[in-house]
Amino acid sequence: MVYPFDYFQHQKDCKRKQDERASKIANLPAAYQYPISTNERSFLNRPIAELVNDVHGGAIKPVDILRAYGKVAVEAQKKTNCVTEILFPEAEEWIQNGDINLKGPLAGIPVSLKDSIAVGGFDVSVGYSSNTGKPYATDGSLVRLLKEAGAVPFVKTNLPITLLSFESTNDVWGAAKNPHNTKYSPGGSTGGESALLAFGGSRIGIGSDVAGSVRVPAHFSGCYSLRSSTGRWPKMGMNTSMPGQEGIPSVFGPMARTLDDLTYFTREFIRMGPWKYDHSCHPLEWRPRVETEWAEKKVLKVGVMRDDGVVTPSPACARALDLVADALKAEDHTVLDVTPPSPYEALIIASKLLNADGCTTFRSFFRAGENDDPGAAQLGFYMRLPRFVKYVHYLWVKYVNKDDIWAGLIRGWNPKTAAENWQLVSQREAYKVKWHDWWREQGLDFIITVPNATPAVPHGGMKDAVSSCGYTFLFNLLDYTAGIIPVTHVDRSLDQLPPSFNFKSLNGVAKGAYKHYDAVAMDGLPVGVQVVGQRLQEEKVITLMARCEDALEKNGVKYQLLEVD
Repeated sequence: MVYPFDYFQHQKDCKRKQDERASKIANLPAAYQYPISTNERSFLNRPIAELVNDVHGGAIKPVDILRAYGKVAVEAQKKTNCVTEILFPEAEEWIQNGDINLKGPLAGIPVSLKDSIAVGGFDVSVGYSSNTGKPYATDGSLVRLLKEAGAVPFVKTNLPITLLSFESTNDVWGAAKNPHNTKYSPGGSTGGESALLAFGGSRIGIGSDVAGSVRVPAHFSGCYSLRSSTGRWPKMGMNTSMPGQEGIPSVFGPMARTLDDLTYFTREFIRMGPWKYDHSCHPLEWRPRVETEWAEKKVLKVGVMRDDGVVTPSPACARALDLVADALKAEDHTVLDVTPPSPYEALIIASKLLNADGCTTFRSFFRAGENDDPGAAQLGFYMRLPRFVKYVHYLWVKYVNKDDIWAGLIRGWNPKTAAENWQLVSQREAYKVKWHDWWREQGLDFIITVPNATPAVPHGGMKDAVSSCGYTFLFNLLDYTAGIIPVTHVDRSLDQLPPSFNFKSLNGVAKGAYKHYDAVAMDGLPVGVQVVGQRLQEEKVITLMARCEDALEKNGVKYQLLEVD
Protein backbone atom coordinates (compact mmCIF):
# COMPACT_ATOMS: atom_id res chain seq x y z
CA MET A 1 0.00 0.00 0.00
CA VAL A 2 3.03 2.29 -0.08
CA TYR A 3 2.52 3.11 -3.77
CA PRO A 4 -0.82 5.00 -3.57
CA PHE A 5 0.11 6.87 -0.39
CA ASP A 6 3.43 7.90 -1.95
CA TYR A 7 1.59 9.15 -5.03
CA PHE A 8 -0.92 11.15 -3.01
CA GLN A 9 1.86 12.70 -0.92
CA HIS A 10 3.67 13.69 -4.13
CA GLN A 11 0.56 15.43 -5.45
CA LYS A 12 -0.03 17.13 -2.12
CA ASP A 13 3.53 18.44 -1.83
CA CYS A 14 3.57 19.77 -5.40
CA LYS A 15 0.32 21.64 -4.83
CA ARG A 16 1.57 23.00 -1.52
CA LYS A 17 4.75 24.42 -3.05
CA GLN A 18 2.94 25.99 -5.98
CA ASP A 19 0.30 27.44 -3.67
CA GLU A 20 3.04 28.84 -1.41
CA ARG A 21 4.70 30.54 -4.37
CA ALA A 22 1.41 31.98 -5.66
CA SER A 23 0.43 33.19 -2.19
CA LYS A 24 3.79 34.82 -1.58
CA ILE A 25 3.58 36.70 -4.90
CA ALA A 26 -0.03 37.74 -4.26
CA ASN A 27 0.81 39.00 -0.77
CA LEU A 28 4.05 40.82 -1.44
CA PRO A 29 4.43 44.15 0.38
CA ALA A 30 2.72 47.13 -1.24
CA ALA A 31 6.03 48.45 -2.62
CA TYR A 32 6.12 45.48 -5.03
CA GLN A 33 2.55 46.03 -6.24
CA TYR A 34 3.08 49.46 -7.81
CA PRO A 35 4.14 49.86 -11.46
CA ILE A 36 7.85 50.31 -12.13
CA SER A 37 8.77 53.93 -11.56
CA THR A 38 11.09 55.96 -13.78
CA ASN A 39 13.74 55.84 -11.07
CA GLU A 40 13.44 52.05 -10.74
CA ARG A 41 13.64 51.63 -14.50
CA SER A 42 16.98 53.45 -14.47
CA PHE A 43 18.35 50.74 -12.14
CA LEU A 44 17.40 48.05 -14.64
CA ASN A 45 19.56 49.54 -17.38
CA ARG A 46 22.70 50.32 -15.41
CA PRO A 47 25.81 48.12 -15.06
CA ILE A 48 26.20 46.61 -11.62
CA ALA A 49 29.54 48.39 -11.10
CA GLU A 50 27.72 51.74 -11.25
CA LEU A 51 25.00 50.56 -8.88
CA VAL A 52 27.59 49.35 -6.37
CA ASN A 53 29.36 52.69 -6.53
CA ASP A 54 26.11 54.54 -5.80
CA VAL A 55 25.22 52.20 -2.94
CA HIS A 56 28.66 52.80 -1.41
CA GLY A 57 28.16 56.56 -1.81
CA GLY A 58 24.66 56.52 -0.35
CA ALA A 59 23.02 57.76 -3.58
CA ILE A 60 20.92 54.59 -3.90
CA LYS A 61 19.29 52.43 -1.27
CA PRO A 62 19.78 48.67 -1.82
CA VAL A 63 16.13 48.03 -1.03
CA ASP A 64 15.11 50.22 -3.97
CA ILE A 65 17.24 48.14 -6.37
CA LEU A 66 15.77 44.98 -4.88
CA ARG A 67 12.21 46.19 -5.37
CA ALA A 68 12.86 47.19 -8.99
CA TYR A 69 14.21 43.76 -9.88
CA GLY A 70 11.59 42.06 -7.74
CA LYS A 71 8.83 43.64 -9.80
CA VAL A 72 10.35 42.51 -13.09
CA ALA A 73 11.03 39.03 -11.71
CA VAL A 74 7.32 38.70 -10.93
CA GLU A 75 6.48 39.67 -14.51
CA ALA A 76 9.05 37.19 -15.80
CA GLN A 77 7.45 34.51 -13.65
CA LYS A 78 4.02 35.23 -15.14
CA LYS A 79 5.33 34.74 -18.67
CA THR A 80 7.96 32.03 -18.27
CA ASN A 81 7.41 30.21 -14.94
CA CYS A 82 11.11 30.71 -14.23
CA VAL A 83 11.01 31.28 -10.46
CA THR A 84 10.73 28.74 -7.65
CA GLU A 85 11.26 30.44 -4.26
CA ILE A 86 10.49 34.14 -3.71
CA LEU A 87 12.94 35.70 -1.22
CA PHE A 88 12.05 39.43 -1.45
CA PRO A 89 10.65 39.97 2.09
CA GLU A 90 13.47 37.98 3.65
CA ALA A 91 16.02 39.86 1.52
CA GLU A 92 14.69 43.16 2.85
CA GLU A 93 15.18 41.84 6.39
CA TRP A 94 18.74 40.75 5.58
CA ILE A 95 19.50 44.26 4.35
CA GLN A 96 17.90 45.91 7.37
CA ASN A 97 19.45 43.70 10.06
CA GLY A 98 22.99 43.79 8.68
CA ASP A 99 23.21 40.25 7.25
CA ILE A 100 24.26 41.85 3.95
CA ASN A 101 27.63 43.61 3.99
CA LEU A 102 26.83 46.85 2.19
CA LYS A 103 30.50 47.82 2.11
CA GLY A 104 31.34 44.82 -0.06
CA PRO A 105 32.23 44.85 -3.78
CA LEU A 106 28.74 43.66 -4.77
CA ALA A 107 26.84 45.93 -2.39
CA GLY A 108 23.10 45.97 -3.07
CA ILE A 109 23.16 43.81 -6.21
CA PRO A 110 20.25 41.34 -6.41
CA VAL A 111 21.48 37.88 -7.40
CA SER A 112 19.23 35.05 -8.57
CA LEU A 113 20.15 31.47 -7.74
CA LYS A 114 19.45 28.10 -9.28
CA ASP A 115 17.03 26.15 -7.09
CA SER A 116 19.76 23.65 -6.14
CA ILE A 117 21.66 26.30 -4.13
CA ALA A 118 21.03 26.33 -0.39
CA VAL A 119 19.58 29.44 1.23
CA GLY A 120 18.88 29.13 4.94
CA GLY A 121 15.18 28.80 5.73
CA PHE A 122 14.20 27.53 2.26
CA ASP A 123 13.83 24.16 0.58
CA VAL A 124 16.34 22.95 -1.98
CA SER A 125 13.94 20.81 -3.95
CA VAL A 126 15.91 20.21 -7.18
CA GLY A 127 12.45 19.57 -8.62
CA TYR A 128 11.78 16.46 -6.49
CA SER A 129 8.71 16.57 -4.26
CA SER A 130 10.51 14.36 -1.72
CA ASN A 131 12.88 17.28 -1.06
CA THR A 132 10.13 19.74 -0.18
CA GLY A 133 9.15 20.71 3.34
CA LYS A 134 12.78 20.32 4.43
CA PRO A 135 14.21 23.85 4.61
CA TYR A 136 17.96 24.12 5.07
CA ALA A 137 18.95 25.47 8.47
CA THR A 138 21.78 27.67 7.19
CA ASP A 139 23.12 29.26 4.02
CA GLY A 140 25.50 27.26 1.87
CA SER A 141 29.06 28.50 1.39
CA LEU A 142 28.24 30.26 -1.88
CA VAL A 143 25.39 32.25 -0.34
CA ARG A 144 27.50 33.16 2.69
CA LEU A 145 30.14 34.54 0.35
CA LEU A 146 27.54 36.49 -1.66
CA LYS A 147 26.13 38.15 1.44
CA GLU A 148 29.59 39.02 2.72
CA ALA A 149 30.31 40.59 -0.71
CA GLY A 150 27.14 42.66 -0.36
CA ALA A 151 25.00 40.78 -2.89
CA VAL A 152 21.32 40.18 -2.16
CA PRO A 153 19.93 36.71 -2.99
CA PHE A 154 16.33 37.46 -4.03
CA VAL A 155 14.88 34.52 -6.01
CA LYS A 156 15.59 30.89 -6.76
CA THR A 157 14.98 29.60 -10.25
CA ASN A 158 13.54 26.61 -12.06
CA LEU A 159 15.38 23.52 -13.31
CA PRO A 160 14.65 20.01 -14.59
CA ILE A 161 14.07 17.08 -12.31
CA THR A 162 17.28 14.96 -12.49
CA LEU A 163 19.32 18.04 -13.62
CA LEU A 164 20.14 16.07 -16.79
CA SER A 165 18.31 18.02 -19.46
CA PHE A 166 18.37 21.07 -21.69
CA GLU A 167 14.77 21.62 -20.59
CA SER A 168 13.64 22.79 -17.14
CA THR A 169 10.49 20.92 -16.14
CA ASN A 170 9.38 19.19 -12.96
CA ASP A 171 6.13 18.39 -11.16
CA VAL A 172 6.92 20.60 -8.17
CA TRP A 173 7.23 23.88 -10.10
CA GLY A 174 6.06 23.13 -13.64
CA ALA A 175 7.78 23.91 -16.94
CA ALA A 176 10.00 26.95 -17.45
CA LYS A 177 9.48 28.68 -20.80
CA ASN A 178 11.67 30.64 -23.17
CA PRO A 179 10.93 34.40 -22.96
CA HIS A 180 11.44 34.78 -26.71
CA ASN A 181 8.92 32.07 -27.59
CA THR A 182 7.05 30.27 -24.83
CA LYS A 183 6.61 27.16 -27.00
CA TYR A 184 10.32 26.53 -26.54
CA SER A 185 12.58 25.60 -23.65
CA PRO A 186 14.84 28.25 -22.06
CA GLY A 187 17.43 25.51 -21.66
CA GLY A 188 18.57 23.39 -18.76
CA SER A 189 19.48 22.54 -16.28
CA THR A 190 19.83 26.22 -15.33
CA GLY A 191 16.88 27.17 -17.53
CA GLY A 192 14.82 29.23 -15.10
CA GLU A 193 17.89 31.36 -14.53
CA SER A 194 18.47 32.04 -18.23
CA ALA A 195 14.79 32.87 -18.76
CA LEU A 196 14.85 35.36 -15.88
CA LEU A 197 18.07 37.02 -17.06
CA ALA A 198 16.97 37.24 -20.69
CA PHE A 199 13.61 38.70 -19.65
CA GLY A 200 15.39 41.34 -17.56
CA GLY A 201 14.24 40.19 -14.12
CA SER A 202 17.83 39.80 -12.91
CA ARG A 203 21.27 40.96 -13.99
CA ILE A 204 23.35 38.30 -12.23
CA GLY A 205 22.60 34.64 -11.60
CA ILE A 206 24.44 31.50 -10.55
CA GLY A 207 23.91 28.02 -11.96
CA SER A 208 25.68 24.70 -12.29
CA ASP A 209 27.08 22.82 -15.27
CA VAL A 210 27.82 19.11 -15.71
CA ALA A 211 27.20 18.76 -19.46
CA GLY A 212 26.43 22.31 -20.57
CA SER A 213 23.92 23.44 -17.97
CA VAL A 214 24.94 27.11 -17.77
CA ARG A 215 26.09 27.34 -21.38
CA VAL A 216 23.16 25.83 -23.29
CA PRO A 217 20.58 27.93 -21.36
CA ALA A 218 22.56 31.08 -22.23
CA HIS A 219 22.53 29.98 -25.88
CA PHE A 220 18.82 29.06 -25.86
CA SER A 221 17.62 32.19 -24.04
CA GLY A 222 20.09 34.90 -25.06
CA CYS A 223 22.36 35.82 -22.14
CA TYR A 224 25.97 35.30 -21.04
CA SER A 225 27.54 32.55 -18.95
CA LEU A 226 30.88 31.14 -17.89
CA ARG A 227 31.67 27.49 -17.23
CA SER A 228 34.50 27.75 -14.71
CA SER A 229 36.98 24.95 -14.11
CA THR A 230 36.63 22.84 -10.99
CA GLY A 231 37.95 24.52 -7.87
CA ARG A 232 37.29 28.11 -8.91
CA TRP A 233 33.74 28.33 -7.49
CA PRO A 234 32.19 26.90 -4.32
CA LYS A 235 30.17 23.72 -4.65
CA MET A 236 29.33 22.77 -1.06
CA GLY A 237 25.97 23.57 0.51
CA MET A 238 24.10 22.58 -2.62
CA ASN A 239 21.69 19.78 -3.43
CA THR A 240 21.93 17.56 -6.47
CA SER A 241 20.31 14.61 -8.21
CA MET A 242 23.54 12.60 -8.23
CA PRO A 243 25.46 13.04 -4.97
CA GLY A 244 28.87 11.39 -5.17
CA GLN A 245 29.13 11.52 -8.97
CA GLU A 246 32.68 12.68 -9.69
CA GLY A 247 33.44 11.11 -13.07
CA ILE A 248 32.35 14.39 -14.69
CA PRO A 249 32.30 16.91 -11.83
CA SER A 250 29.52 19.47 -11.75
CA VAL A 251 30.75 23.04 -11.40
CA PHE A 252 28.92 26.20 -10.40
CA GLY A 253 29.38 29.40 -12.32
CA PRO A 254 27.98 32.83 -13.16
CA MET A 255 25.37 33.91 -15.69
CA ALA A 256 24.53 37.51 -16.58
CA ARG A 257 22.43 39.75 -18.75
CA THR A 258 25.49 41.59 -20.10
CA LEU A 259 29.16 40.72 -20.55
CA ASP A 260 30.19 43.79 -18.57
CA ASP A 261 28.24 42.51 -15.58
CA LEU A 262 29.53 38.95 -16.00
CA THR A 263 33.10 40.24 -15.95
CA TYR A 264 32.67 42.54 -12.96
CA PHE A 265 30.79 39.93 -10.95
CA THR A 266 33.23 37.10 -11.67
CA ARG A 267 36.25 39.24 -10.87
CA GLU A 268 34.86 40.52 -7.56
CA PHE A 269 33.47 37.14 -6.53
CA ILE A 270 36.85 35.43 -6.88
CA ARG A 271 38.59 38.37 -5.22
CA MET A 272 36.51 37.53 -2.14
CA GLY A 273 38.57 34.32 -1.83
CA PRO A 274 36.05 31.47 -2.24
CA TRP A 275 38.57 29.08 -0.62
CA LYS A 276 37.94 30.91 2.67
CA TYR A 277 34.31 29.74 2.53
CA ASP A 278 34.59 26.36 0.82
CA HIS A 279 37.33 23.73 1.18
CA SER A 280 36.79 22.54 -2.40
CA CYS A 281 38.08 25.81 -3.91
CA HIS A 282 41.66 26.37 -5.01
CA PRO A 283 43.43 29.27 -3.26
CA LEU A 284 43.89 30.93 -6.63
CA GLU A 285 43.66 34.71 -6.60
CA TRP A 286 42.13 36.68 -9.49
CA ARG A 287 44.93 37.51 -11.95
CA PRO A 288 44.46 41.01 -13.45
CA ARG A 289 47.74 40.69 -15.38
CA VAL A 290 46.11 37.89 -17.40
CA GLU A 291 43.20 40.15 -18.28
CA THR A 292 45.63 42.85 -19.37
CA GLU A 293 47.77 40.45 -21.40
CA TRP A 294 44.83 39.11 -23.43
CA ALA A 295 43.17 42.49 -23.80
CA GLU A 296 46.34 43.93 -25.31
CA LYS A 297 47.59 41.05 -27.48
CA LYS A 298 47.36 42.38 -31.02
CA VAL A 299 47.05 39.19 -33.05
CA LEU A 300 45.15 36.22 -31.67
CA LYS A 301 45.31 32.69 -33.07
CA VAL A 302 41.79 31.32 -33.06
CA GLY A 303 40.74 27.76 -33.83
CA VAL A 304 37.23 27.26 -35.23
CA MET A 305 35.72 23.86 -34.42
CA ARG A 306 32.94 23.71 -36.99
CA ASP A 307 31.83 20.11 -36.48
CA ASP A 308 32.17 17.60 -33.66
CA GLY A 309 31.85 14.64 -36.02
CA VAL A 310 28.52 13.67 -34.46
CA VAL A 311 25.98 16.41 -35.22
CA THR A 312 26.79 19.04 -37.84
CA PRO A 313 25.58 22.46 -36.61
CA SER A 314 22.27 23.69 -38.01
CA PRO A 315 22.29 26.64 -40.42
CA ALA A 316 21.38 29.12 -37.65
CA CYS A 317 24.20 27.99 -35.36
CA ALA A 318 26.72 27.72 -38.19
CA ARG A 319 25.83 31.26 -39.28
CA ALA A 320 26.44 32.63 -35.76
CA LEU A 321 29.83 30.89 -35.69
CA ASP A 322 30.67 32.37 -39.09
CA LEU A 323 29.76 35.85 -37.86
CA VAL A 324 32.28 35.60 -35.02
CA ALA A 325 35.00 34.01 -37.17
CA ASP A 326 34.56 36.61 -39.92
CA ALA A 327 34.59 39.49 -37.43
CA LEU A 328 37.84 38.22 -35.92
CA LYS A 329 39.37 37.86 -39.40
CA ALA A 330 38.31 41.40 -40.22
CA GLU A 331 40.30 42.55 -37.18
CA ASP A 332 43.39 40.82 -38.61
CA HIS A 333 43.45 37.90 -36.19
CA THR A 334 44.62 34.49 -37.40
CA VAL A 335 41.50 32.35 -37.73
CA LEU A 336 41.70 28.75 -38.93
CA ASP A 337 39.45 25.70 -38.95
CA VAL A 338 40.69 22.97 -36.62
CA THR A 339 40.06 19.26 -36.17
CA PRO A 340 40.88 18.41 -32.55
CA PRO A 341 41.15 14.93 -31.02
CA SER A 342 37.83 13.16 -31.55
CA PRO A 343 34.97 14.90 -29.71
CA TYR A 344 32.99 11.72 -30.39
CA GLU A 345 35.41 9.77 -28.21
CA ALA A 346 34.82 12.33 -25.45
CA LEU A 347 31.04 11.93 -25.76
CA ILE A 348 31.32 8.16 -25.32
CA ILE A 349 33.60 8.41 -22.28
CA ALA A 350 31.69 11.26 -20.65
CA SER A 351 28.24 9.73 -21.08
CA LYS A 352 29.36 6.46 -19.51
CA LEU A 353 31.09 8.20 -16.61
CA LEU A 354 28.14 10.46 -15.86
CA ASN A 355 25.74 7.51 -15.72
CA ALA A 356 28.11 4.88 -14.38
CA ASP A 357 25.62 3.98 -11.65
CA GLY A 358 23.06 2.89 -14.24
CA CYS A 359 20.91 5.99 -13.60
CA THR A 360 20.09 4.53 -10.18
CA THR A 361 20.91 7.54 -8.03
CA PHE A 362 18.80 10.21 -9.72
CA ARG A 363 15.92 7.70 -9.95
CA SER A 364 16.11 6.99 -6.22
CA PHE A 365 14.57 10.35 -5.32
CA PHE A 366 11.41 9.83 -7.39
CA ARG A 367 8.05 9.17 -5.83
CA ALA A 368 5.29 7.07 -7.32
CA GLY A 369 3.69 8.89 -10.24
CA GLU A 370 6.34 11.62 -10.39
CA ASN A 371 7.05 12.63 -13.97
CA ASP A 372 10.57 12.14 -15.29
CA ASP A 373 12.39 14.45 -17.66
CA PRO A 374 11.78 13.06 -21.18
CA GLY A 375 15.48 12.95 -21.99
CA ALA A 376 16.58 11.41 -18.71
CA ALA A 377 13.73 8.90 -19.02
CA GLN A 378 15.20 7.73 -22.33
CA LEU A 379 18.59 7.22 -20.69
CA GLY A 380 17.07 5.28 -17.83
CA PHE A 381 14.86 3.15 -20.07
CA TYR A 382 17.78 2.03 -22.18
CA MET A 383 19.97 1.44 -19.14
CA ARG A 384 17.34 -0.89 -17.62
CA LEU A 385 16.88 -3.08 -20.70
CA PRO A 386 18.26 -6.63 -20.39
CA ARG A 387 21.81 -6.82 -21.71
CA PHE A 388 20.90 -9.36 -24.36
CA VAL A 389 18.19 -7.05 -25.74
CA LYS A 390 20.64 -4.13 -25.79
CA TYR A 391 23.25 -6.20 -27.58
CA VAL A 392 20.78 -7.27 -30.27
CA HIS A 393 19.74 -3.65 -30.66
CA TYR A 394 23.39 -2.62 -30.97
CA LEU A 395 23.96 -5.20 -33.71
CA TRP A 396 20.86 -3.98 -35.56
CA VAL A 397 21.96 -0.34 -35.40
CA LYS A 398 25.52 -1.09 -36.47
CA TYR A 399 25.08 -3.74 -39.16
CA VAL A 400 21.54 -3.27 -40.43
CA ASN A 401 21.13 0.50 -40.07
CA LYS A 402 24.87 0.97 -40.64
CA ASP A 403 24.96 3.74 -38.04
CA ASP A 404 28.39 3.49 -36.45
CA ILE A 405 27.98 6.71 -34.44
CA TRP A 406 24.81 5.72 -32.63
CA ALA A 407 25.97 2.12 -32.26
CA GLY A 408 29.25 3.20 -30.69
CA LEU A 409 27.46 5.44 -28.22
CA ILE A 410 25.00 2.79 -26.98
CA ARG A 411 27.59 0.00 -26.92
CA GLY A 412 28.20 -0.96 -23.33
CA TRP A 413 25.47 1.36 -22.02
CA ASN A 414 25.28 -0.54 -18.75
CA PRO A 415 25.88 0.13 -15.05
CA LYS A 416 29.60 0.02 -14.34
CA THR A 417 31.49 -1.91 -11.71
CA ALA A 418 34.12 -0.04 -9.70
CA ALA A 419 36.81 -1.59 -11.90
CA GLU A 420 35.02 -0.51 -15.09
CA ASN A 421 34.57 2.99 -13.69
CA TRP A 422 38.29 3.22 -12.94
CA GLN A 423 39.02 2.20 -16.52
CA LEU A 424 36.78 5.01 -17.78
CA VAL A 425 38.55 7.51 -15.53
CA SER A 426 41.85 6.30 -16.98
CA GLN A 427 40.46 6.82 -20.51
CA ARG A 428 39.31 10.29 -19.52
CA GLU A 429 42.79 11.26 -18.33
CA ALA A 430 44.43 9.84 -21.44
CA TYR A 431 42.01 11.82 -23.58
CA LYS A 432 42.92 15.02 -21.71
CA VAL A 433 46.57 14.40 -22.58
CA LYS A 434 45.67 14.18 -26.29
CA TRP A 435 43.95 17.57 -26.13
CA HIS A 436 46.71 19.18 -24.11
CA ASP A 437 49.38 18.04 -26.58
CA TRP A 438 47.26 18.94 -29.62
CA TRP A 439 46.52 22.44 -28.31
CA ARG A 440 50.21 23.09 -27.69
CA GLU A 441 51.16 21.81 -31.15
CA GLN A 442 48.56 24.06 -32.80
CA GLY A 443 49.72 27.10 -30.81
CA LEU A 444 46.12 28.24 -30.31
CA ASP A 445 45.07 31.11 -28.07
CA PHE A 446 41.46 29.93 -27.91
CA ILE A 447 38.73 28.02 -29.74
CA ILE A 448 35.29 29.11 -30.86
CA THR A 449 32.49 26.64 -31.58
CA VAL A 450 28.73 26.31 -31.32
CA PRO A 451 27.21 25.62 -27.88
CA ASN A 452 24.70 23.20 -29.40
CA ALA A 453 23.89 21.94 -32.86
CA THR A 454 20.51 23.71 -32.82
CA PRO A 455 18.82 26.64 -31.12
CA ALA A 456 16.28 25.97 -28.35
CA VAL A 457 14.24 22.78 -28.43
CA PRO A 458 10.44 22.82 -28.14
CA HIS A 459 8.97 21.51 -24.89
CA GLY A 460 9.40 17.74 -24.78
CA GLY A 461 12.12 17.86 -27.42
CA MET A 462 14.80 16.37 -25.19
CA LYS A 463 13.13 12.98 -25.56
CA ASP A 464 14.78 12.93 -28.98
CA ALA A 465 17.73 15.31 -28.50
CA VAL A 466 19.07 14.00 -25.17
CA SER A 467 22.32 12.69 -26.69
CA SER A 468 22.99 15.84 -28.71
CA CYS A 469 25.10 17.55 -26.08
CA GLY A 470 28.62 16.96 -27.35
CA TYR A 471 29.60 20.58 -28.02
CA THR A 472 29.38 21.42 -24.33
CA PHE A 473 29.89 18.01 -22.69
CA LEU A 474 33.34 17.82 -24.33
CA PHE A 475 34.64 20.70 -22.24
CA ASN A 476 33.19 19.28 -19.02
CA LEU A 477 35.23 16.15 -19.57
CA LEU A 478 38.34 18.28 -20.29
CA ASP A 479 37.50 20.66 -17.41
CA TYR A 480 38.19 23.63 -19.70
CA THR A 481 36.92 27.14 -19.08
CA ALA A 482 34.23 28.08 -21.60
CA GLY A 483 31.90 31.05 -21.98
CA ILE A 484 28.83 31.90 -24.06
CA ILE A 485 28.13 35.13 -25.89
CA PRO A 486 24.77 35.65 -27.62
CA VAL A 487 25.40 36.62 -31.25
CA THR A 488 22.22 36.70 -33.31
CA HIS A 489 18.68 35.36 -33.69
CA VAL A 490 17.23 32.67 -35.92
CA ASP A 491 16.17 34.12 -39.26
CA ARG A 492 13.42 32.23 -41.09
CA SER A 493 14.93 33.16 -44.45
CA LEU A 494 18.65 32.83 -43.81
CA ASP A 495 18.53 29.68 -41.69
CA GLN A 496 16.45 27.25 -43.71
CA LEU A 497 17.85 23.77 -44.28
CA PRO A 498 19.29 23.45 -47.79
CA PRO A 499 17.32 21.46 -50.41
CA SER A 500 20.09 18.86 -50.35
CA PHE A 501 19.54 18.10 -46.65
CA ASN A 502 18.82 14.38 -46.18
CA PHE A 503 17.34 13.56 -42.78
CA LYS A 504 17.38 9.81 -43.43
CA SER A 505 21.15 9.82 -43.91
CA LEU A 506 21.82 11.21 -40.42
CA ASN A 507 23.12 9.14 -37.53
CA GLY A 508 20.84 8.50 -34.56
CA VAL A 509 22.16 11.38 -32.45
CA ALA A 510 21.81 13.88 -35.31
CA LYS A 511 18.30 12.68 -36.12
CA GLY A 512 17.25 13.44 -32.55
CA ALA A 513 18.67 16.95 -32.82
CA TYR A 514 17.32 17.78 -36.28
CA LYS A 515 13.87 16.34 -35.66
CA HIS A 516 12.90 19.68 -34.11
CA TYR A 517 14.84 22.09 -36.31
CA ASP A 518 12.45 24.45 -38.09
CA ALA A 519 13.77 27.90 -39.02
CA VAL A 520 10.25 29.30 -39.48
CA ALA A 521 8.96 28.10 -36.09
CA MET A 522 12.25 29.11 -34.42
CA ASP A 523 12.36 32.57 -35.99
CA GLY A 524 13.63 35.07 -33.42
CA LEU A 525 15.14 32.56 -30.99
CA PRO A 526 18.65 33.48 -29.74
CA VAL A 527 21.81 31.87 -31.08
CA GLY A 528 25.12 32.02 -29.20
CA VAL A 529 28.75 31.05 -29.68
CA GLN A 530 31.06 29.28 -27.25
CA VAL A 531 34.49 30.73 -26.45
CA VAL A 532 36.87 28.11 -25.04
CA GLY A 533 40.18 28.29 -23.22
CA GLN A 534 42.04 25.66 -21.25
CA ARG A 535 41.76 24.68 -17.61
CA LEU A 536 41.59 27.44 -14.95
CA GLN A 537 41.69 30.21 -17.54
CA GLU A 538 38.68 32.22 -16.35
CA GLU A 539 40.48 35.58 -16.59
CA LYS A 540 41.65 34.80 -20.11
CA VAL A 541 38.34 33.45 -21.44
CA ILE A 542 36.22 36.28 -20.08
CA THR A 543 38.62 38.77 -21.71
CA LEU A 544 38.52 36.90 -25.01
CA MET A 545 34.73 36.89 -24.90
CA ALA A 546 35.00 40.68 -24.85
CA ARG A 547 37.46 40.63 -27.74
CA CYS A 548 34.97 38.59 -29.78
CA GLU A 549 32.08 40.87 -28.91
CA ASP A 550 34.13 43.99 -29.71
CA ALA A 551 35.07 42.52 -33.09
CA LEU A 552 31.42 41.77 -33.82
CA GLU A 553 30.33 45.30 -32.96
CA LYS A 554 33.11 46.86 -35.06
CA ASN A 555 31.80 44.82 -37.96
CA GLY A 556 28.18 45.81 -37.49
CA VAL A 557 26.90 42.85 -35.47
CA LYS A 558 25.37 43.66 -32.10
CA TYR A 559 23.09 41.30 -30.21
CA GLN A 560 19.79 42.86 -29.17
CA LEU A 561 18.65 41.98 -25.67
CA LEU A 562 14.96 41.72 -24.90
CA GLU A 563 13.68 45.07 -23.70
CA VAL A 564 12.45 45.22 -20.12
CA ASP A 565 8.74 46.09 -20.28
